Amino acid sequence: VVIAVDAQAQGPVDSFVGSKNYDAGRLAGEALAKSLGDKGEVAILDGIPVVPILERVKGFRDAIAKHPDMTIVDVQNGRQERSTAMSVTENMLQSHPDLDGLFSVNDGGAMGALSAITASGKDVSLVSVDGLAEVVEAVLRGGPFKATVAQFPRDQIRVALGLGLAKYWGAEIPAQVPLDVKLLTSENAKGFAW
Repeated sequence: VVIAVDAQAQGPVDSFVGSKNYDAGRLAGEALAKSLGDKGEVAILDGIPVVPILERVKGFRDAIAKHPDMTIVDVQNGRQERSTAMSVTENMLQSHPDLDGLFSVNDGGAMGALSAITASGKDVSLVSVDGLAEVVEAVLRGGPFKATVAQFPRDQIRVALGLGLAKYWGAEIPAQVPLDVKLLTSENAKGFAW
């Protein structure tokens, strides 16, 4: 019995359990639009081209498309790594001096982006996906980090184990089980933890 968790796997997989990544990108885009008053130049700090990341970017793009006074001016790959994302964000800030907002496909990369934004002294709003403790703290502190969309990895594992056992015992199981995500802002992030 093979259950893929968080990201789809190649080969014979009985089921996949993961976050609603399109919704995560969409919620992040809506949060960024709200923080910018529905206008401005924004950029995407992209990542490894796997389905969850592609879905987040699609959701973000669709959210921004609903705001005619917002423009996506740049998309660069931060490889979901803090140090790479920091240097990529530095380049974005230099290339786009009027940049108002940035969407990172994950919190790890976003922390690198936060370092670059803070060092630049520019007023750039930042949103991301994951719900890491250090990002929750950054959101609660105020400043550039406006929101993160939390995933629930503990629930992913719990559901995956249940599916695996059910399949092993002969039950029919769904091919996919998408789990909800939650937008965390300064208003509701206090006390959040995986």
